[in-house]
Amino acid sequence: MSELGQIPALRVLIVDDEEFARLRLRGLVDECPEPRAKTVGEAGNATQALVWLATQRCDVLLLDVQMPGRDGTQLAAELRQQADPPAVVFVTAHAEHALRAFDLDAVDYLTKPVKRERLHAALQRVAQRIASASALRSSAPPPAPAPPLAEAPVIVISDRGRIVRVPVAEVLYLKAELKYVTLRTATHTHIVDESLAELEERLGGRFLRVHRNALVARAAVRMLERRVIAGEGDDEGGGETWAVCMAPVNEWLAVSRRQVVAVREAIVAVGR
Repeated sequence: MSELGQIPALRVLIVDDEEFARLRLRGLVDECPEPRAKTVGEAGNATQALVWLATQRCDVLLLDVQMPGRDGTQLAAELRQQADPPAVVFVTAHAEHALRAFDLDAVDYLTKPVKRERLHAALQRVAQRIASASALRSSAPPPAPAPPLAEAPVIVISDRGRIVRVPVAEVLYLKAELKYVTLRTATHTHIVDESLAELEERLGGRFLRVHRNALVARAAVRMLERRVIAGEGDDEGGGETWAVCMAPVNEWLAVSRRQVVAVREAIVAVGR
């Protein structure tokens, strides 16, 4: 059996405003030995064809060019906008439309009165096009599966009986306060059960230790300057100390002298 004989029978929709022309084409389609073909519908104009195609499928239209209302070329142009349009074979008494027909990617252009051999040759071209498209789809490698989305790191907090997952990307700073650690975001302050040392080890390079009691998000550091911070101060400043301003909350955290250089470098690196 040939390759064309292995495909299902071609489903043909005949679109012509002349009833006798449709009857003749239906007979020629039924007589086609290879590829097998069957007429699955008829339409007398482009509007009827579109109504039929809205709920049913065909492999090829045998399409007249000159019809009342929209002509065959207009219908073919509209079908080309679909994702998987049927093939088109124009059947007309007017040979002057041939160039426009092939601009619309028509498989063939038959002139009336249609000869049996010409119609069968056109249907063979349709079958070959369908077989080629099917082979191309089957030989194409399957699309690579999308990689699983990596879950954004979070800090899990127990807050008054609730479990809250705070994305690390939202954390501005973490500060040790006596027996607990506070976590600050742009909108909330939470109490964290872990120690500052444990958090520093887990969070990695996104955060910077600026003081024995504070870790800050590098990207949230807006400014470094000398300021008076309650409870802080060094011998040189008479109550002043180096401090960082955290955006967007504009809160200041003390910076130990040994960390000043690292904080300056972090501000410069973020600005690059």
